[in-house]
Amino acid sequence: MKAILETIRAVELTEALAGPYCAMLLGDLGADVIKIERPGVGDQSRSRGWGPPFVGGESAYFLAANRNKRSITFNYDHPRGAEVFQKLLSSADVFLHNQPSLASLQKRGIDAETLCAKNPRLIYCSITGYGFTGPKAGMPGYDILAHAKQAS
Repeated sequence: MKAILETIRAVELTEALAGPYCAMLLGDLGADVIKIERPGVGDQSRSRGWGPPFVGGESAYFLAANRNKRSITFNYDHPRGAEVFQKLLSSADVFLHNQPSLASLQKRGIDAETLCAKNPRLIYCSITGYGFTGPKAGMPGYDILAHAKQAS
């Protein structure tokens, strides 16, 4: 039986929960998900600080939110890494990221305007806690903040 998204390629540049979970669902539905991780450390949730429990030295949290994916590590700030990144993105149907700074995305040429001009079919998914405008723009926003009650 064919998976519903088996012809879809997603490139993921996310950490923590919202982005990895979203990309995991795409993978569960058959998409080819390529997760980009930082050289030497990978996704922050792989580390010892995100457990126990651990399975084979990796946090169960990481394994649960990153199934059905392939991972690659490279420094996308290095010219060769940026070239690899752009090549991956040119073949992508979906790009997911949870980078909080629009200026950072623009500097790297991975903002929506730039990428969608190069690849008009690209579905660009930006996951941020506070968006790119307003007083909290650029601040990280974790799930727990969405659930927190404002003190009166």
